[in-house]
Amino acid sequence: MEIAAEQRPESSEFSSAALLETVSDAEVNSRISFEEFTDERILISHDAFGNKQMKIKVLEVSDEIPPVKWKFGDRVKVTKILVTIKHLATQEVEEGEFDIESIERELQEKRHYTSTNRWIPATDIKNGYVVGSKHTRLISDASALDYIVF
Repeated sequence: MEIAAEQRPESSEFSSAALLETVSDAEVNSRISFEEFTDERILISHDAFGNKQMKIKVLEVSDEIPPVKWKFGDRVKVTKILVTIKHLATQEVEEGEFDIESIERELQEKRHYTSTNRWIPATDIKNGYVVGSKHTRLISDASALDYIVF
């Protein structure tokens, strides 16, 4: 499939505003292209027992330039997220906003280490949400401090 010259992006850089934009925020056309379609299932992760589902929305990203772009590709550093957890047995929904940067600093002070990797590939952010395979890397410090029990 060939893209017309006027439709090609100027560079391979991703703008943080475009990554955080959701479908409801964007102009909604009557038809959506195959490349723009996102299956809801890839945005959801499950706990070990299959009792809960989690979805993470990116609220804020850092303007920091990623080191070693040639090796890891385009990545963004996530600073704030909105975590939505749904209990499947009761259909109860919990939401919480987390400042990952401050949680990371708190864990470094209290326990002298951190396990969070806040650099997420730009292609793993779909419609403002992080794909399920990257959830653990974003909430690991919050789980260690018992802010999230999942």
